[in-house]
Amino acid sequence: MSETTASVTPADSAPARDRRARVTRIALRTVQVLLALFYGIASALPKLIAHPSAVESFDRIGWGSAAMYTIGALELAGAVALLVPVLQSLAATALGALMVGAFIVQITAFDGQNAATPLILIMPLAVIAWARRGHNADLRLLLRPARRRAA
Repeated sequence: MSETTASVTPADSAPARDRRARVTRIALRTVQVLLALFYGIASALPKLIAHPSAVESFDRIGWGSAAMYTIGALELAGAVALLVPVLQSLAATALGALMVGAFIVQITAFDGQNAATPLILIMPLAVIAWARRGHNADLRLLLRPARRRAA
């Protein structure tokens, strides 16, 4: 009994690889846009317009309106930066760090009531930060000339 195995040549697998890479890029970009919409509209906007629910939450933890506006501004900046190619990895990392803080606040001030939300959001942010890490070198190159001019 003989088995014949067809060997796959690199040329045969290239279209499949290209298709997978394209699907992966589209999926990742879709997640980035959805996260940007979430952070910009659902999370930052209520803080920036001082929605009563946001005001109540920040008063409850004793941080007041200055912290509410600051965190809202950081979330909005992160949402916009998620859509800028050279800033994507940095934005995802920064928003992930913000979510670590949100998790700690949820556990300590709100008895863990919504503690799962920041943890869930950290997962796709970590994937974006890792997948888009190549843009960090581009960002460094953009910032390097600015440092020389300032010195």
